[in-house]
Amino acid sequence: MTAPADSQQAVAVVTGASGGIGRAIAVELASQCANLVLHFCSRRDAMAATEAAVSATGARLHIVQADLSDPDARQHLVDAAWDWQGRIDRWVHAAGADVLTGPARDWHFSRKIDYLWQVDVRGTIDCCRRAGRLMADTPLSPRPSITTLGWDQADHGMEGDSGEMFAAIKGAVAAFSRSLAQSLAPRVRVNCVSPGWIRTAWGETAESIWHHRAAQQSLARRWGSPEDVAKVVAFVSSPRADFVSGQVLHVNGGFCTYPGNHA
Repeated sequence: MTAPADSQQAVAVVTGASGGIGRAIAVELASQCANLVLHFCSRRDAMAATEAAVSATGARLHIVQADLSDPDARQHLVDAAWDWQGRIDRWVHAAGADVLTGPARDWHFSRKIDYLWQVDVRGTIDCCRRAGRLMADTPLSPRPSITTLGWDQADHGMEGDSGEMFAAIKGAVAAFSRSLAQSLAPRVRVNCVSPGWIRTAWGETAESIWHHRAAQQSLARRWGSPEDVAKVVAFVSSPRADFVSGQVLHVNGGFCTYPGNHA
């Protein structure tokens, strides 16, 4: 599938595109934008799989590696993305630190939250502010957009170390996104898409209690998929959503407040 004729010049940037939700977003956007900048941090093999999937759509690709815990790398990413075609029409900030699998799973709570703060919060803030200024200062039509990734349960909280960490971190991302929308209006739209229980790498190996909880806390009675999130991101970042800005959109199948009341 190739991009529509009216989007042959459009450039979409997807951070954290090496797997999971980021990869699904990259593949989905490839049907709408002819040019994609795909960012990854360190997983070269995983990035190669994303590159192959997106290349199959016919989209042109530019790959940028950057460790978003590093301020200089964050600046490099935005500059490299902009310089490629001299424009950015959609910035989708899906990059986030993984502290639930791999070696980071065994880190102390304070080390995890410090890393999450640098990658998820500072990374989102620095990249989106810098990209947003470039987009706002350059006349682009249709109006460009920025989309960040939050977490649905940041609104009401969840017990445990992971709940405390991600509520604080993703709550900050959502609050920042609402404010950035105010700062860049009306030249650039900004929205935050907040996934619920999405079956990514952690979900594949999670204990059965988490599978039960994921199903029970969604009115859809199932895990969400990365593709479920990608479809919403593709819409809200597109010109079709030109009257949508400053919003936090939950993609969770409908949160079930009292799961015991439903069969």
